[in-house]
Amino acid sequence: MPLIQISQTPGLTTEQKKATIEAVTKAYAEATGKNPAQVWVTLTDVPRENWGVGGVPLG
Repeated sequence: MPLIQISQTPGLTTEQKKATIEAVTKAYAEATGKNPAQVWVTLTDVPRENWGVGGVPLG
């Protein structure tokens, strides 16, 4: 089973997370021909202070 992991800064609502999981699952299944029922997606909220871009902390 494929596992797609998404790390993101907090802020999405439960409804937005649901829509993201549905969209990612659908896109992956269509692109690969895999059964959507076998595609796993995880969303992990990572606090902004734990992110850095270009050597600069976000938080």
